[in-house]
Amino acid sequence: MLPMRRLGKTELQVSEVGFGAWQLGNGDQWGGMTDALAHKLVHEALDLGCNLFDTAPNYALTHSERLLGEALQGKRDKVVIVSKFGHQAGGGLDFSADWFWRSLHDSLSRLKTDYIDVFLAHSPPMAVLNGQHEIWPALREAQQQGKIRYYGASVDYAHEVRETLQTTDAQVLELMFNILHQDVRLAFDLVRQQDVGVITKVPLDSGWLSGKYNAQSQFAGVRDRWDDAEVRRRAACIDDLQWLVSADRSLSQQALAYLLSYVEVSAVIPGIRSSAQLQTNFSSAGSSLSSAQRSTLEQYWNRLTHSGSQLLPW
Repeated sequence: MLPMRRLGKTELQVSEVGFGAWQLGNGDQWGGMTDALAHKLVHEALDLGCNLFDTAPNYALTHSERLLGEALQGKRDKVVIVSKFGHQAGGGLDFSADWFWRSLHDSLSRLKTDYIDVFLAHSPPMAVLNGQHEIWPALREAQQQGKIRYYGASVDYAHEVRETLQTTDAQVLELMFNILHQDVRLAFDLVRQQDVGVITKVPLDSGWLSGKYNAQSQFAGVRDRWDDAEVRRRAACIDDLQWLVSADRSLSQQALAYLLSYVEVSAVIPGIRSSAQLQTNFSSAGSSLSSAQRSTLEQYWNRLTHSGSQLLPW
């Protein structure tokens, strides 16, 4: 069974490796996924001790939430569900209080539940992260009504973490954090001070840290955002990181172990689209890098980004 960690001051216990459900039911990317396979993957994750499932309305055009709701029937009291609001299923952003309530009720319906454990503002603009924005009173009201248990935001950078934690009462953050994107760790002092639960998204840098891409890789769909120069630069980074690989530890396992070496991190949520991928991801639970290895990777990122002044594009 997977080791558990406390999700900050929420006191929820979550599996160190969770189930990132962005690819669940996605029929137009990565070769597609049938409903039957989606259900099978969720059930396999449950059997291995995973209790943390992360989704959003815009994942697979609402199918991710729907499939999770179907697969988790009869297991609701055994799992922690994270969902989000702000990104509309058909595209576009809306962080108004009115849309928040509509989005929440729609998510509850698709997930076949009367509460969501963690509800997050989904990569919002900076103005939304300030506690004066109208979503924060709405989140508190939804919590008081029992429709959500805890709330916070999904963000990418240290300055967004600081704005959220200095101006709101967020209890959970979902952070873009991996070996090549370490900016958020520069705000971990505030995370520790406020005992905020941290879930790390994009832990394998959209597949690069799985070791399956190289300088000749071609991308389509959402991943065609990388031009040829960026593909070559990322491929060079992967070459630089080969010292992490050993006979019994793959690059992806070590990349997840790097994140789990931080006490501030409650869980990692790699995407899952096959049983083999699920097994590889979950095998990283219970592991972490040594302090020396972690320090080496932090220094590597400092050199790569000129101490965070020249970040890699997502």
